[in-house]
Parts: sequence; structure tokens; C-alpha cells
Amino acid sequence: MTGPRLGVVADDVTGACDLADAVRDAGGSAVVVLGVPGPDLDLPPCDGAVVALRTRTAPPAQAVAESVAAARWLLDHGAQSIYQKYCSTFDSTDEGTIGPVADALRGLLGPGTVSVGTPATPRAGRTQYQGHLFVGDRLLSESPLRDHPLTPMHDPDLVRVLGRQTPGRVGLLPWAALRSGDPAEALARLVADGTEHVLADALTDEDLDVLAGAALALGSGAPGGRVLLGGAAGLAAAVARAGGRATTGPTDAGPDAPRPDGGRALIVSGSCSARTLEQVAAFDGPRVVLDAVALDADPAAALDAVLREVAAAFGSGDGPVLVSSTADPAAVRATQDRLGVRHAAALLEQAAGEVAARAVRDLGVRRLLVAGGETSGAVAGALGLRVLHVGPAAAPGVPWMVPATGPRVAVLLKSGNFGAPDLFRTAWEVCP
Repeated sequence: MTGPRLGVVADDVTGACDLADAVRDAGGSAVVVLGVPGPDLDLPPCDGAVVALRTRTAPPAQAVAESVAAARWLLDHGAQSIYQKYCSTFDSTDEGTIGPVADALRGLLGPGTVSVGTPATPRAGRTQYQGHLFVGDRLLSESPLRDHPLTPMHDPDLVRVLGRQTPGRVGLLPWAALRSGDPAEALARLVADGTEHVLADALTDEDLDVLAGAALALGSGAPGGRVLLGGAAGLAAAVARAGGRATTGPTDAGPDAPRPDGGRALIVSGSCSARTLEQVAAFDGPRVVLDAVALDADPAAALDAVLREVAAAFGSGDGPVLVSSTADPAAVRATQDRLGVRHAAALLEQAAGEVAARAVRDLGVRRLLVAGGETSGAVAGALGLRVLHVGPAAAPGVPWMVPATGPRVAVLLKSGNFGAPDLFRTAWEVCP
């Protein structure tokens, strides 16, 4: 059997799950592999294989090394195209990883390779026009993402942002060119003029379908080179749609995957996004606070105290119980000023993973909802998850996942900005 049509290198876990859900929505099948795969890891048959890394805020050298290793593994397993997945809000500082990783993957694919992509994902309210990224009806720089604790986005001009991360020439495929009579020709002219990274406008899913067709046509006719696809879940779904009928059987929830057998429900929230703040505020069940200052003073004692509170909360039922470090921007800044940005984040991520792992091991938790990309990565690592099958979605881009092997749990790993305000109450209705 041939390999997956689309091999994806994702810079965080929740983005990987979002993209896998989009491929599934487009009629394909997808699996998520957590971390750089070892050479002996088997890849189940699928249309989209998504390797979920934790490189969005990693040092660029680490991000490059892990991304190249993941892409090599995907190519070795027959991936027909490589896709660089980054956030639909382009979360990345000037010292960030999107540009360096794109350059490294272009080098891996061979001379003449050009990257073509867009973060636009209309189903999540992300669109790009004249090179500027919009979140709903607001410029990125006027959205709550301007206050992101690790990757504050103050410049909505993505051509400018990416241009500060790569020595390669960055060009724009504007909406007018995309909707012209021959968008493939417009894209080919950009490349012929020396553009090495193309960022494309897109306002609708139809725009993404046009872009996917143009990019795939460029790749099929590029002498001595290939196209590195890139962006968020929107373009990946369009590429899946362009492929026609799925070539593999369904992998929904994994026919051979171990199934959770009921059990308790736990929410671990580390995102400080505006939407997660709403979801935490709307949750009316028992909640336990993860405090970075207490963790810094005595990690073991602070974790034991949190687990005791969680156990006590389960005394009155199977939950869900919320363990949260989510806070408003002012509180986040105060903690960062006291402990340092990276140290505070590392404390909370490690604690979130430990709480989840101990709750599964000792407290009978079998259904686990995690909010936030870094938090989800920490939890998945602590649980030892490796390959996840895509299950039913609780919201667009927010699927339940079932591990192919390992603990019998259902996990929902959600981007901070995704889901309705009542998600922490309603997600359980479709849990496998």
C-alpha cells in the first residue's frame, strides 16, 4: 500500500489534532503521531499522517532538527507531500521557528523547492487579505493574541513577520491574483521572479481549494524541485479535498485501539486565551488551581496538594473536575515578572502533565480534556501517548482522540482559542 498523501510536521499537539480533524472532515483518514517517531514505529494506513512536535516556542535549532527528523520519517514511510503546520494565528516571535523550519524543510526536499502556504482557516474565523491576518473581523494585532504570554502578535503583516525570520525572499499571492483566471500562472510567476516563500491570501474555503490546486500544479511541474506546503488546518483540508476519494479505510477512533471503559472525567486548562478564559468562567463544576508560585517554592508539596483536592472533588461523583492555571493577562504578567516567562511556563506545563498522569494512574480518570497547546504537549508526554486515532469532534478542530496503544483513555487536546464557551460542559456528549 502506498504511503499517506499528506505528511504533516506540526509545531504543537493541538494544531496537529485540528489538522487531523480537518482532513477527516474532508473525507480522508488521519492519525497523529506524538513526538519525533522512532525508526521502528509503524504508521497505520491513512491519507494524512501528522507528526505532532512541541517546537512552536522551542529554540530554532531544536525546532529545525526535530522537524527535519519528522519529515524524513514521513518521506521514508511514503508521504507524497510534506506540509509544515503552524498556527492559524501565526504564533511566532521574530526569533521564532516558522521561517527557519521552512528553510530546513525546503533544503530537505531538494534544490528549487518553494514553500507555499497560508494560515487562513475560515471555519475558525482566520482569514488573510493583502498579506494581513484577521481573527474574526479584527486584525491579528488588535485581537487578544496581542497579549499571548509566549508569542505576542503585534504585527498583522505576515509577509513582514516571515521576512524577519528567513533570508529567503518572501512574496504575497494576493486575493485578486488567486481569484484571477489563472491562479496557477500567477503563482508560477512569483516563483519565477525568485520568491522562495509564498504566503497566499484566502477568505473562504473556495479560495483555499483554488490555492491547493495551484500549489499542487506547481509541484507537479517544478523542474528539479518540489513544493513545501504550509499553513494551518484550512489549506490541509483543501489539499485533502483535492485528492478526491480516500485511499484507505476509515481510522475513526481506531478499530483496534483500546477503548476507555467509562471512568472519571478531568479537565486540565493551561491556556490563557480569551476563549479559554470564557470556558473556565462558564464551568460550574469543582475546580482546583495550579499556582506557579507555589510550584516554584515546593513542587512536590504543591502537586500533592492539588491531587488531594482533585481526589476530594471526585468524592461526590465522576466529574468533570477542572484543574486550571488559566489566568487573565495582568495576572500572567505578574507571575512572569516574579518567576520569569520561561520558568513560569515550564513549571505549569510539567505540573499539568504530572497531575494528568497521576489522575489516570491513581484516580480512575479515563476521559481527559486539555486546553492549550503547550499544556497538551506536556500531558501527552506524561501519559506516554504515541499514536492517536481521530474520533468524533466536540467542535470544529476539537476532536476526541483514542491512543492506538497505551492507557485506555479518551483525550481531547484543544487549542486555547477553539470551542464554544460551554465546551467544558458539552464536550463529553460525543466522547468515545
